[in-house]
Amino acid sequence: MAGVVGLRLYSQARQVRSYEQQALQSLSSISDLSDSTKLKTVSANIASAQADTAKARTIAHGRLWNIAAALPSIGGDVGTVQGMTDVLHAIVSTSVPQLVDVVSTLQNSQLSDGSGGINLKPILASQSSIKKVADEFSAQVKAYDALTTPRTSTVKAAYLSGRTKLTSVADTVDKLSNAFQILPGFLGSGQTRTYAVMAMTTSEMRSSGGLIGSVGVMATDNGKITIGDFRSNTEYIPYGDGDPTSDETRLFSAWGPLKMSFDIRDLAVFPDTSRTAEAMRYIWNQTSWGSGTTLDGVVLVDPVFLQDLVAINGNVTLSDGTVLTGSNTAEFLLNTVYKKYPTSQQDALFGEVAEQAVGSMFKDVNLAKLVKVGTAMSTMAEGRHFSMYSFDSDTQKTLSSAGFTASTPSSETDPSVGVYLTEQNPSKMGWYIHRTSTVTRLSCNSNGSQTYRVTYRMVNTLKSSQVSSLPEYIRGVASAKHPGYGIEKTLIYPPAGGSISGLTISGTHTNPQGTTMNGKKLYASNITLAPGASSTISFTVTTSTKATSDLTIDQTPMGWAESGVTSETSACTIGSK
Repeated sequence: MAGVVGLRLYSQARQVRSYEQQALQSLSSISDLSDSTKLKTVSANIASAQADTAKARTIAHGRLWNIAAALPSIGGDVGTVQGMTDVLHAIVSTSVPQLVDVVSTLQNSQLSDGSGGINLKPILASQSSIKKVADEFSAQVKAYDALTTPRTSTVKAAYLSGRTKLTSVADTVDKLSNAFQILPGFLGSGQTRTYAVMAMTTSEMRSSGGLIGSVGVMATDNGKITIGDFRSNTEYIPYGDGDPTSDETRLFSAWGPLKMSFDIRDLAVFPDTSRTAEAMRYIWNQTSWGSGTTLDGVVLVDPVFLQDLVAINGNVTLSDGTVLTGSNTAEFLLNTVYKKYPTSQQDALFGEVAEQAVGSMFKDVNLAKLVKVGTAMSTMAEGRHFSMYSFDSDTQKTLSSAGFTASTPSSETDPSVGVYLTEQNPSKMGWYIHRTSTVTRLSCNSNGSQTYRVTYRMVNTLKSSQVSSLPEYIRGVASAKHPGYGIEKTLIYPPAGGSISGLTISGTHTNPQGTTMNGKKLYASNITLAPGASSTISFTVTTSTKATSDLTIDQTPMGWAESGVTSETSACTIGSK
């Protein structure tokens, strides 16, 4: 009898898997909302997907399955499958149709204002709807994640595959929603705004990105962007520093070896964009061109973000005929430019690319382009390749909640560890310093916190034999004692409401010291990476008891979009003991 029941359950499980796979496959195109053809395919498949998920849910909640869910050997896996069918049916029945309606409405709207700007009315009209859909997707994905990870290999594989697909869709919708929340305020709905566009080179790392090479002025007015000329940092340097706090002075100037000047070049040394913005405004108000104009905020951009914009808007041709594309822009600005052009031209080239790429963000916009730009802004903000801050409190609240303002760990519910690097060898060695990290959940604790093990590895990919062939501007200026070395002032922040323990660092480094900056605890060390050398930072993290999501790593951006972070969270499920 047990054998017969087992075979019947197995047969039904195969049916459930088939129905679920068919539903997911028919909705797979939803992850690319910029393609109108794919959107029509999703719309046409909603009814069949709903039928498939309904059948799967009915089978999974039948009497046989309810009995099996109570068995000690397979009950956990059966319960997870039942939960999977509930989540997917809810998404297909409610969230997906609402999303299709919102996107279809935008598709039929006039998004271009006809004069190089964006018509903000459809964006404003759809804000609440797209946010509602995004929140529903997020809630369903959290419900899915809260299910116990199956033990049976086949069930586990199906569970993990489903999670990957659902998370991808939810991320796409969330990024679009975040962009829609910030665009009206950013683009001057109701009033003209003036932003300083600060172009960073991550080849000379600073905590928030890199050395500021040039600064442009961007004016936004009811959907239109106007970009003024970019000024080299040499034009700003005579106007002094950005009024650092005593903590910032102690960590970045008093403690070397490279002592930050806090002039325009070093304003991204602050790991919080809010501090970079305040310092920029302080300098701006001293300048002859800025003192009579109110600065409404700042926008930080690096070559990786610009490369994304070039891929969306089309190639950029420089004044000397060089063509930059969606695949070579970052490397050109972060490495090639220092090899082929004199120092006097480098900042101007960066400004030339930034002016064209940022200025074209919303020209001739349609839904496809809007989705691509919005997704790029959100994705790049996650990796600190793009960050914004507004001095208008209401606008800034929206920017912060949407994740567009980079900051040191501040959320107890969404925990993160901060790892921020500032290059101490005056060079452009950041292009050669590669970083990878792993985050492994060890336990879910009875008080609601989780414990993780984090390893963070840095390696200098430059070979000793290559050092002499590089110009001094890359390997280290003449005064640098260690050409080709990366000397990284590394700040490590615990999650908000959490802690770090057992911190160790391999390789050449100073002993990590516990300290504070602007009210937050952190650990600091100078790590030296000779050509070919590596260093690994390892520590245990305990999150706040309020944590409701997996631990992430917030870090100084590299010269490419990939974060190098790998997560393993299967040891337990948040909320379990």
